Amino acid sequence: MTEKIVVIGGGPGGYVAALRAATLGADVTVIEKENLGGTCLNWGCIPSKIMKNTADILQKCRKALDFGIQLEGAVLPDMAGLMARKNKILASQRAGIDGLLEGRKVNVIKGCARITGPGALEVTGEDDITASLSWNKLIIAVGTRPMNVPDFAFDGKKILSSNDILVLDHVPESMTIVGGGVIGCEFAGIFTALGTQVTIVEAMSRLLPLPSVDTAVSKLLLREMKKQKITVLCDTVVTACDTSGSGCQISLAKSPFTDNPKAKDPKTDTIASDLMAVCIGRTPLSKDLGLDTIGLDTVGPGWIDVNDRMETAVKNVYAIGDILGPSRVMLAHVASHEGLVAAGNAMGENQTMGYDAVPGAIFTMPEIGTVGLSEEEARKKGLEVDTASVNFRVLGKAHAIDEIAGEAKMIVDKSSGRVLGMHLIGPHATDLIAEATLAIEKGLTAKDIAHTIHAHPTLAEIMGEAAAKATGMPLHG
Repeated sequence: MTEKIVVIGGGPGGYVAALRAATLGADVTVIEKENLGGTCLNWGCIPSKIMKNTADILQKCRKALDFGIQLEGAVLPDMAGLMARKNKILASQRAGIDGLLEGRKVNVIKGCARITGPGALEVTGEDDITASLSWNKLIIAVGTRPMNVPDFAFDGKKILSSNDILVLDHVPESMTIVGGGVIGCEFAGIFTALGTQVTIVEAMSRLLPLPSVDTAVSKLLLREMKKQKITVLCDTVVTACDTSGSGCQISLAKSPFTDNPKAKDPKTDTIASDLMAVCIGRTPLSKDLGLDTIGLDTVGPGWIDVNDRMETAVKNVYAIGDILGPSRVMLAHVASHEGLVAAGNAMGENQTMGYDAVPGAIFTMPEIGTVGLSEEEARKKGLEVDTASVNFRVLGKAHAIDEIAGEAKMIVDKSSGRVLGMHLIGPHATDLIAEATLAIEKGLTAKDIAHTIHAHPTLAEIMGEAAAKATGMPLHG
């Protein structure tokens, strides 16, 4: 009998799961309430990178004379043109996904899904017409939305979510970003390059306070942000935002969440800004799914728990992507891989999901790429490790493109020489991290990488430089 699989959510996890299941012979339906591609394509990864590309070009143009280029007249951002380009690319990408699904004979329904019982659900479309569907296997990939804080709730005008930032029709003179995590730091670089005076307010003691990001990376990022005239207030929280005037009057206090025992009160208890962007987390979208009708309980605010086969506690029901919450890795490429695992298992395969070699790509200025353990994580696990750090400025290619800021840090198991982690901050770090990801996935040693020929002059040489230093035979580092 043909398996009838329904996937709720057409994001990077959902549509990949649908393609895989259809390839394996299932009758697949995808239900998506908005646009195919999910948050990543429509409100996250892709639109923000389109904006970052424009910001990168602007920065290059401002240094044109350094590259032997004379530009006449002012070089200014065009937000209308940028938004038009963004929308064109997103439409093309959505059409591409739609074509892939159509090619695999996946049925796509636009509407809101609600489970009504074992093997059954309803879909309510834009015209409020409800249709019933049956399923043998269910894959939940509904994702999340930006977390709203009641004390300074989104209004879409002065207090913005990360979604709102992506549709701004002008470049604000000033912006305060609440949250120095991945999203906040990425937008800080983008809008600074566009011409906005940016302030970041972070509750913890460092930027990017994530276990997977080495503290050395956070320190270097802070240094580069200061060069860009970005104001960073760590150990600080926003307590209120008054929007009754022309902009935002933002109240500050010492953070009760910081891990810094020596944290001090902010130098000022209020700051003014045209806009305030709140980038401090995500909220699960499981509330109205009808999970209770199949006896599926959620965790915390609505996260769904699964095993390493992506199975929930309810037979034949799987969950993937950001709806799994922060206990997993909330990244688009992880959701896609989880989708492959879930679809394979739904079709009778025996696959498990691993998270030991997940690359992290952070599109700050400069970029950050991470994989495996940080030095702090390794030592907390009781591992004896050696570390090797090399600056990008040792590379001829970095000087050729005038992007010398940054470093590579390799974490190596002392006894075996095996690479346990790699942390890059510098030009094209998000691309360069792929080699380290493969090394960790395959259990390679620093010596293996050091003995691999890296083309010259390239940025990829940073991997060979770090590996050579880790083996006690440094070259230029």
